[in-house]
Amino acid sequence: MIAITDRVKNLYPGAFLGLLVMNNVCNPNLHKDLEHCKIELEKALRKRFDRMGKADLKTINPIKYYVDYYKKFKKTYHVLLQLESIVFKNKSIPTVASLVEAMFLAEMKNLLLTAGHDLDTVQLPVKIDTAKGTERYRQISGEEKQLIKNDMFVSDEQGVTSSITYGPDKRTRIKPNTKNVLFVVYAPPGIEKSAVLQHLKDIQYYVNIISSGSKTKVLEAFSI
Repeated sequence: MIAITDRVKNLYPGAFLGLLVMNNVCNPNLHKDLEHCKIELEKALRKRFDRMGKADLKTINPIKYYVDYYKKFKKTYHVLLQLESIVFKNKSIPTVASLVEAMFLAEMKNLLLTAGHDLDTVQLPVKIDTAKGTERYRQISGEEKQLIKNDMFVSDEQGVTSSITYGPDKRTRIKPNTKNVLFVVYAPPGIEKSAVLQHLKDIQYYVNIISSGSKTKVLEAFSI
C-alpha cells in the first residue's frame, strides 16, 4: 500500500508515516456526541497549557520536532497556532463535517500533523518522498502550490495528495458522501512510533463514535 523512497530515508531517517484506513464510514455535518468530545478536549487543553506561554509551547513534545522541521522552510507549524488560539484566545476547534472534525480532535489532542482523504479517490499505492521543488498540486482551497524542495509529501498514482507545509489536496479531499477514508500522519524524526500509533487509535475512536459500523483495514506506523 505504501512505497518509501531512498531520498526520504536519507533526508529524514527516524521519521514515521502513519496510515489509518477505515471502511463503511459516514460523514454527517454534525454529531452531538463528537461535539461533546470537542468541548471536553478544549477544556482539557486549557487546563494542561494555561500556565504556559507561547514560547513554552514550542518546547513540548511533539511540537518541538515540528517546530524544528518547519523552521527549515521558514514556516510555522499550523497545529501550534491552532493550539495557541484554543488555550490563549479561548477559541474553539472548528465545527466541520464529522470525519474531518474527528481528525482535528485527535490532531489537537496529540499535536501530530494529519491529512484526511476520501480513499475511493486515491489511486493506490501511496508513496512518501521529499520534494524536488518542481511538483505542483491544488490545495483544498483550490490554490495551486509548488512544493518546497526537501519537504516531505505523499502522492498516489495521479499526483501529490498532501505535503507537510501545504497540507492535503483538493482532488482526494474528504467529502459529504465519503464512505471509505484514509488518514495520513506525518511524524518528523524524534517522534516515537508509539505516539503515532496512539494517535491513529484516537482518530479511530472518534470515527467510531460517528460511524459505529465502520471497519478498520489498516492501522500502522511505517518507519522511514
